[in-house]
Formats: sequence, structure tokens, C-alpha cells
Amino acid sequence: MGISKPKDEAKQKEREEKKQKKEKVKVKAVEARSIIRIANTDLDGDKPVPIALKRIKGVGFSFARAIVNVLNIDPNKRLKELSEEEIKKIEDLLQNPSKYGFPSFMLNRRKDYETGEDKHLIAEQVVIARKFDIEREIKMRSYKGWRHMLGQPVRGQRTRSHFRAGKTVGVVRKKK
Repeated sequence: MGISKPKDEAKQKEREEKKQKKEKVKVKAVEARSIIRIANTDLDGDKPVPIALKRIKGVGFSFARAIVNVLNIDPNKRLKELSEEEIKKIEDLLQNPSKYGFPSFMLNRRKDYETGEDKHLIAEQVVIARKFDIEREIKMRSYKGWRHMLGQPVRGQRTRSHFRAGKTVGVVRKKK
């Protein structure tokens, strides 16, 4: 019995040390930012950088990983662990990816209709550009424009069994 008491005391001390470490970690977590705003989008600070960046409209998996690689950020690092300088670099890269040497195939708006240059649109820019593209198609009276106007599928899908929302389709029987 005398031998087991020191082991129990040692285990008790280890447990107390672990509790103290957990309390310190909790205090640090409270101090850290949990929501970070990049490109007018609130991002979860507890997620790894590439996964958090995917929440920005216009940024997909490949583009997020490319951002991390270009800026030499550890992909496993949490977003809240980034410094203000690194966050500003990410915002600048999102605004001007060609400045950082991104190839044109990584951008989401190649050969823009109005300017003819390669761009990368993010956040509300994507929504606005799409809206104007649809309006332009309707104004030109192209086939795609007509389909948009009529509320029909634009890209060649069949309409026999789908796209029936809001319409009544069926046979009306004669009254006896």
C-alpha cells in the first residue's frame, strides 16, 4: 500500500498540471479573434486558412490553396492566428491576383466582355457581373436571353419532366 500512494500523488499532480494548461489555453482562445472580415465577408477564425477563404464568393478550393502557396502561409494554420499584415496581403491578392503572378487560367473572369482583360471577381462583384451578363443577353435577344426571359433552362436541359415549378400540367377531363 505504501508504494501505491506516491504513484497516486504523482498522477494527481499530473492532472492538476493538465487542468492549469487547459485553463491557460482557454484564456488565449478568448483573446484570439473568432470572426475575421476579409473582402466584406465574415470568416470563421477557427478554420484553417484555405477552408475559411473558400467562404468568400468567387474563391474556390484551388484558388484558396494557390493564395496560401503564393503567400507562404502554412495551410494548417488557423485564420485567427494570422497577423494583420498577412490578412492585408490576402486582401490585396484577392483584389490584384495578376500582381502576384497568378496565371490567367486561375482567374474567374477571363476576357471580360467590356474591357477584354482577365479579372478575378469576388464577393458582390460576382453577383453584379452575372446580373449584367444576363441583362445583356436579354437585350441582344439571343437564344440564351430568350430562355432567361421565359424562365426556361438555358443550357440545353430537357423540360419534359423537370422545370415545371409553378405551372399546372395535366389533362382536364370532361364533365359527365
